[in-house]
Amino acid sequence: MIRLIMAFVFCISVVGNVAAENVETKSTALKSGVFDPPRMAPDFSLPSSRDNQFTLSEQRGKLLVLGFGFSNCPNVCPMTLANLAQTYKNLGALAEQVQVVYMTVDPERDTAARLREYLTNFNSHFVGVTGSADELAAVRQAYGIIAKKEVHKNGGNYEVHHSSYIYLIDRDGLLRALVPFGKSADDITHDIKILLQEKTQQAAL
Repeated sequence: MIRLIMAFVFCISVVGNVAAENVETKSTALKSGVFDPPRMAPDFSLPSSRDNQFTLSEQRGKLLVLGFGFSNCPNVCPMTLANLAQTYKNLGALAEQVQVVYMTVDPERDTAARLREYLTNFNSHFVGVTGSADELAAVRQAYGIIAKKEVHKNGGNYEVHHSSYIYLIDRDGLLRALVPFGKSADDITHDIKILLQEKTQQAAL
């Protein structure tokens, strides 16, 4: 059963970072759009590709990379996941502190088993999340994600057009960055390292 902590429609107000003049600022500023101020990520609890219930609020201590897509996606989803797989490699040992979560927009075809099979093609540590159509629609609404099913004219097959950005959620469960489609693995790695370091610094205070 889905548990949404924030029931209201999640309106995205993301401010893109402006390139700084000095090297120090460039090295510490996120390259993706930022949530200013950061806000708590809407919670959910849904079946996962690990044959258990994935609850976002139980992931405190890890940085979450949350994306939306489906296993029959022809272009955008494979590109996004391949990019995240490269990001995971770039992180090295730091990858243990990061969890990629991919929520389907196609529950009719994407069972937990299907998502596990699909995501393993990119990285076996990635977690897929599914659920009923109503449950997933509620999560999409909370995150401001758009998904529209389009049935092919020549038969019953269909595509799902959907928002293609991903969210970076810090170890405290706060939304920190919105990563647009096409952002390089190097840029995503850069942003994740900053957020991981930031948390370490706060914990040391």
